[in-house]
Amino acid sequence: MGEEIVISLKNISKCYKRYARPVDRLKETLLPSKSQAQEFWALRDINLEITKGEKLGIIGQNGSGKSTLLQIIARTLTATTGDVWIHGRVSALLELGSGFNPEFTGRQNVFFNGQILGLSREEIEAKYNEIVEFADIGDFIDQPVKTYSSGMFVRLAFAVAVSVDPDILIVDEALAVGDIYFQQKCFERIKNLTRMGTTLLFVSHDSAVIHKICNRALFLEAGNLVLDAKPRQVIDLYEAKLLQKKDIRSETVEIQMVPDSNYVTSEENKEFLDITSESVQEVVINAPEVSIEFVRFLDETDREIKVVISEQLLQISVGVLFSQYFEDPHIGFKIRERTGEVIFETNTLCMGKKLGRVESGTLLEICFKFKVPLMEGEYTITFGVADSAIGESLFQRTLVYAHNVAALKVLRNKDSILWSGIVNLSPSISIHKYTYV
Repeated sequence: MGEEIVISLKNISKCYKRYARPVDRLKETLLPSKSQAQEFWALRDINLEITKGEKLGIIGQNGSGKSTLLQIIARTLTATTGDVWIHGRVSALLELGSGFNPEFTGRQNVFFNGQILGLSREEIEAKYNEIVEFADIGDFIDQPVKTYSSGMFVRLAFAVAVSVDPDILIVDEALAVGDIYFQQKCFERIKNLTRMGTTLLFVSHDSAVIHKICNRALFLEAGNLVLDAKPRQVIDLYEAKLLQKKDIRSETVEIQMVPDSNYVTSEENKEFLDITSESVQEVVINAPEVSIEFVRFLDETDREIKVVISEQLLQISVGVLFSQYFEDPHIGFKIRERTGEVIFETNTLCMGKKLGRVESGTLLEICFKFKVPLMEGEYTITFGVADSAIGESLFQRTLVYAHNVAALKVLRNKDSILWSGIVNLSPSISIHKYTYV
């Protein structure tokens, strides 16, 4: 038996009409056969199936169509073309302010919004104390919502949204305004819901959050679905696109998506890709003028090693060959754990090291030296090369952006304390006893 599909979108498009002048809208009403508007397609031919219990992250730059897609799924917006099929109760936390009446008090909005989400008054009364306790806004629950801060508003909105035990939970960037303690509480609640089979659709610009809570991701660009894959590949492509956009000669930056045998290109629009979840192996930027020649792991005696013991010193030596002149090159690296979440990253610019100009035919060997306070496991190394710094970690040209160039295996240090987490802080401890007479 296959997995249960709870959301199905077939050829979904959304078009908005833009009028240069208010009178043009009136003219079109009187003469409907003659359009006075400029069409803007927020979404184009989106085909998507989401199964029960999936945790789907959606990323893209502003204006890419993320919120429009979620609003169509939440049924607060109607698609221009295509078919939408939803199975189950949907609870959506969309843009700040949606679903709440600013003139009502928090208490009134709990009942108002709860009924919109499909609860009876009796069910809301039964859950009311739980909602108020989770929101933790004190006496403001009896004040008009228009007097709330953005943080207080999202506390109450999220508390109501999750109280209905939804089959599908949609969160659109709303948690970004909450404080760290409330965010932790929200993510814990989201984890509990997904453990019980709730399907999650989550929009965030924070790639670390997508890595942590999602098992699938979409990348939208200009209303098109560019990539549907594992979070690591999707975020790699998103970051590569950002680098391309920032580049002073963006038209010369070529992003390569290295596929496997399941790689599929869209016949309808060659510019965008229809890619299955397992098709893309790596996302890279490789300018022909620069190449990574070697990567070596060395210990403190400069001996080449294959594994490193946690907390011991490691040297990562990378050789970069330049086949043309560059005025101000810089080299950086980042370490990622197995799901793709970044553990650490830096570059020569951020470290205050200037490499100086390089001539054509120059091989630069850069050695990064540091202790490895990491948990036992396998990690991957990403390298980047850029030219001409114009700000903190900003460059005029991106020359190399290559993921998983090398894999680092870390073994447990048997002489260390027992610990868990991301990095070992190697704490010391002091104990003082005082006697009071």
